[in-house]
Amino acid sequence: MKFLLSLIIIFALTANASVAAQVAPRLEPSKAAWNYADKLLKKMTVEEKVGQLIHIGINAKFANQDSEYFQSIKRDVVNNKVGGIIIFGAPMYETVHLVNRMQENAKFPLLISIDAETGIGMRFGDATNFPWNMAVAATGDPEYARKIGSVTGREAKAMGIQHVFAPVLDVNNNADNPVINVRSYGENPETVGRFGVVFMEGLQGQGVLATAKHFPGHGDTNVDSHRGLPIIDHSRASLEKTELVPFRQAIAAGIGSIMIAHIGLPQIDPTEIKPLKQALRVEAEDGAEIVDLKTTLPATLSPIVQTQILRKEMNFQGLIVTDAMGMSGLTLYFDQKEAGVRAFLAGADILEKPADTEAMLTGLIEAVKSGRITETRLNESVRKILAWKYQLGLAKQKITPLDQIDRIVSTKDVEALANEIAARSITLVRNDSDLLPLDRTKKIAVLGISNGFDGTATMSGLVNTLRANGIKFESAYLQENSTAEQIAAAKKTVETADLIIVGLYGRVRTGAKNSVGLPENGAAILLDLIAAKRDVIGVSFGNPYILSAFPDMKTYLVAYGDMSSLQRAAATAIVGGQDITGRLPITLPGLYQRGTGIQLLKKN
Repeated sequence: MKFLLSLIIIFALTANASVAAQVAPRLEPSKAAWNYADKLLKKMTVEEKVGQLIHIGINAKFANQDSEYFQSIKRDVVNNKVGGIIIFGAPMYETVHLVNRMQENAKFPLLISIDAETGIGMRFGDATNFPWNMAVAATGDPEYARKIGSVTGREAKAMGIQHVFAPVLDVNNNADNPVINVRSYGENPETVGRFGVVFMEGLQGQGVLATAKHFPGHGDTNVDSHRGLPIIDHSRASLEKTELVPFRQAIAAGIGSIMIAHIGLPQIDPTEIKPLKQALRVEAEDGAEIVDLKTTLPATLSPIVQTQILRKEMNFQGLIVTDAMGMSGLTLYFDQKEAGVRAFLAGADILEKPADTEAMLTGLIEAVKSGRITETRLNESVRKILAWKYQLGLAKQKITPLDQIDRIVSTKDVEALANEIAARSITLVRNDSDLLPLDRTKKIAVLGISNGFDGTATMSGLVNTLRANGIKFESAYLQENSTAEQIAAAKKTVETADLIIVGLYGRVRTGAKNSVGLPENGAAILLDLIAAKRDVIGVSFGNPYILSAFPDMKTYLVAYGDMSSLQRAAATAIVGGQDITGRLPITLPGLYQRGTGIQLLKKN
């Protein structure tokens, strides 16, 4: 009996050890990292310390070293002594090469960051772009989020990137949200936290710093912070019940950094602010409505939100990063000199992408020299930034080898993973007319309606996959600036068809005047088709809530985005070539509850 008991104990200990071995250690600065930071800090001037707080954004391209483009970035690195670079859309090799040149010129290693909510393919067109978070949640399997995080970390490191602005932990419980939408894992706080945490674990398990965003939660807004300052008029109790839940989970799990949102919270910090008479307008698309109401202090500048709640009450000890300091939600109310000082005093460590780098640096330096910012406070943030740079490997190697990229980035298994997630995510919300699977004997038309300006290439994944499955059809495409002739041709195409597949490309386009919506020209044609009781299969390749604008549409499929993997999966589902198993991670108000999803097996 004792022998049996011993075997059981040994088995249990072995099993626990095995489980422990699978969990990556928490990513945090080591004692050596703090020692490195302390040693550097003692030698730094005030100007060098302040520079560490500022991280500029670049869209890389080839540039001769004597060109104004190259020299302007070099001035920020050498003269302004910035602490990091945020990478935006650009060719991959040019990006790494340019960053390497800047690392060579930098006195202190630069922290390189990227928005990679859907992997590095979100910014690099040649890399694999995973489905949006809401599609991942529609699969019901958090392990997909972990795998995406792990791939993102691996590929980011190959590109010389140490800091990723993801996961999105906003709880999208507002159907009118124009800026978060499918970027969120859904409307359930626990689900958002669960998926976000495993993404973070996958990412930080690769030695890359994750960033939970946008604190304290950007999901219940109906204003795009690129165009104005959103307001969340919630009590602290309400925030604790919903918005703060995923962030608490991420902090407990060891998230390394958190991004602060440009949102006003009048019940949390009622400090009133007024719009400037002459305000910068940087991040908003031309023609986009600017929302510049009298409001309250944004979280970006609020000591109550950052220092009191996030630091003290939630015990977050990592890096606090601002959202882009050039967004209209901030620049409508504060110039860059004052915005930088206020954000830093509120508790931020890194001031991301200022609209005017030199103005922000000047404001911060003046504030230190006048005593408004104490050197103790300045040292606190700079020490933390330097320690993280050491921990992320920059003290040992800041130059990235170019010859490793094509061996690590976008391997076959990565594309296979994206395709698998896409296939599992497709959600059939309504099939009232039994149009799915597709009846191949009917005369078919395909109509794409887009809020972008990419032309017919927008719907290439859909139409190419339908053709590859032997479907014959005529097609048309409309966007906001389509001509009268194009609109007339689209009407003629759909009028002569027995069945129309309509691709609804109402995609999240931050700063755009028609984010997540559809242009009137295409919407009008679709409404006419529905009113005439024509056979229509609507497929949302973006905003899943768009059914609310066409509530009488009898067949509605949700793909959650326009990534090629999602378009191929949707087309395959339409023809009956795969099982349809996805479920809505959000509620379609007045129509369908979260968890809705008709399960349809593929045709034999």
